[in-house]
Amino acid sequence: MRKLIVNADDFGMALPVNEAVEEAHCSGILTSASLMVAGEGFADAVDRALRLPKLAVGLHLALARSRPILPPEQIPNLVDVHGELPGNLFVAGVRCFFLPSVRRQLAAEIRAQFEAFRATGLALDHVNAHNHFHLHPTVHGLIAQVGAEYGCRAVRTPWEEGGGPAQLATAPWVALLRRRLRRAGMYTNDRVFGLRHSGAMDEARVVSLLGELPEGVTEIYFHPATRSSPELDRAAPEYRREAEIKALTSAAVRTAVSAAGAELTTYGDCTRLEL
Repeated sequence: MRKLIVNADDFGMALPVNEAVEEAHCSGILTSASLMVAGEGFADAVDRALRLPKLAVGLHLALARSRPILPPEQIPNLVDVHGELPGNLFVAGVRCFFLPSVRRQLAAEIRAQFEAFRATGLALDHVNAHNHFHLHPTVHGLIAQVGAEYGCRAVRTPWEEGGGPAQLATAPWVALLRRRLRRAGMYTNDRVFGLRHSGAMDEARVVSLLGELPEGVTEIYFHPATRSSPELDRAAPEYRREAEIKALTSAAVRTAVSAAGAELTTYGDCTRLEL
């Protein structure tokens, strides 16, 4: 069997992303979205999600290259001089691994983001992290621990076959993530599409990937938007977000999903089937 989760990251980052999520869900193949609770478009994203009961919504933990949800004075060792979460993932990873004060503040920020999601009243479909920072052993350990208190049942494993040297370098962390999720009783996908071509998942590429869709549960994740905005340009100016919303609503892509024999689904649906 081939099951396909089609997800949009950065839901709540900005209004154009929220517009794209709604359009791709109502007129395309999008089954879920991952919500940034500290994003400038957060309130609008929640309003849209509450109007779209079939859209599964998860938590997109933003722990790097973004704003925190806690006041900077509560997490002084976690943020930079501008009150922002760190932009250098390697340095951030080293600091949270070796410095107890950073780990404590990281745990507090993770808990605060889970709390903010709970306050929306939305069902928690899944959890992942901005820039896949949940591959870090300290971060995914905290997600498993804190997330269990908030009903977290599924976490993305960012593994794409044929990802090259960069993907192979993460293999030990991917294996550790899968083991920890199993021990915590949490569900995860078999693989993803989107790592190799992040921000460039246009129609032709998605059709090609669907032609290679393996058996099992695959997540394809996107970063769609209806237009550019200052926030999106700061976050990832190279992303072709408008091409991604076109792919998500493309008749050719929908035909390719059918030709692959894929069942569109969500993490929540997969989790329920595991029970």
